[in-house]
Amino acid sequence: MPPATGRVLLVAPQPFYEDRGTPIAVRQVVEALSQLSYDVELLTYPVGAEVELPGLEITRAPNPLGIRRVPIGLSWRKLALDATLFARLARRVREQRYSCIHAVEEAAFPAAVLGRRHGLPVVYDMQSSLPEQLVRHRLFRVGAVQRSASRAERWLLDRVDWVVTSTGLAERVRQVAPATRVREWRYASALPSVSRETTAGLRHELGLAPTAPLVVYSGSFAHYQGLSTLLRAIPHIRRSVPGATFVLVGARAEEDAGAMLDESARALLAEGALRIVARQPRERMAAYLAMADVLVSPWRYGGNLPLKIFDYLAAGRPIVATDIPAHRSVLDESRAVLVHQRAEDLAGAVVDLLGDRARAERLSDAARQYAAEHLGWGAFVDSVADLYEEVHLGMADA
Repeated sequence: MPPATGRVLLVAPQPFYEDRGTPIAVRQVVEALSQLSYDVELLTYPVGAEVELPGLEITRAPNPLGIRRVPIGLSWRKLALDATLFARLARRVREQRYSCIHAVEEAAFPAAVLGRRHGLPVVYDMQSSLPEQLVRHRLFRVGAVQRSASRAERWLLDRVDWVVTSTGLAERVRQVAPATRVREWRYASALPSVSRETTAGLRHELGLAPTAPLVVYSGSFAHYQGLSTLLRAIPHIRRSVPGATFVLVGARAEEDAGAMLDESARALLAEGALRIVARQPRERMAAYLAMADVLVSPWRYGGNLPLKIFDYLAAGRPIVATDIPAHRSVLDESRAVLVHQRAEDLAGAVVDLLGDRARAERLSDAARQYAAEHLGWGAFVDSVADLYEEVHLGMADA
């Protein structure tokens, strides 16, 4: 049966919708396709908030175990929901008509098989690299396991029709599978303007002194984010800037905060130098970023750029980030301070920016300008339109 023109099956093995990395990226893709008048069936987990958009139909996988929350990264809950999601994917492709399958992360494996079987083009939305994901877990750091993961990734890249990657991953695809068609997306970040009254109110809400220098981090509290490095840097910074206060936004309930707090971090909380804030709705994050004197990303490893960097740039605040290839994909010395992954280096960069207002302003202006030129919503919609025009041209030539 020939595919129906314009109907996309988008498979996202994540909670949808939640205000966190991949679901945010998936929502942007869905919104862009909706704006481009595509009909989208989003097949996703049975966890998350509902979203209503023109042309969007959400189909949720079965939930026989009654799972209500899925943590970031690999877990038994994710594996259980992947099993029900993949079974539902096979059924939907067998029973319905689509123009293509747009599969996110591990959903691309069954999608590649089903696409070949049913004559459907497959777009692999590569948010991260499989071997890099697995190396975050101790059990999967064994050489044989890593080699198997690399072979599986190569198999997948050779069999899908298009790959669209998060910023920083396209070069890896070209190295692993040179013949594969690949595009790299920069996700949009158009933060609303924030008044001084709003940031002052937020400072008051958090119990922060009106003029205290603020260093802000946003994102998950996962190990690879490098928060342990930031926590070790805080005493060094406060020796030079005694009033400096640190706000870490993104804790997921008590287990996140408890897992990262050693005795020294608890002492920082007790003396008022540190605030740990639960994950916030996306619409509130503009105020948290706007009140920062310095934004930090101590990300340890991974080829994909953390989405928060796009928001950091759009916020127009000075950025200190670890000098790794993922950050280098959009950051350079003209719009950020890039440092080695040591607490002392991170501390020195933050102290320098807190003491050099002119340099901080130059970096802020450059970040804001970059976001205005490269991270607008229109540019992202155009990139989605270009990809899907190529998909349809490929179908016509098949």
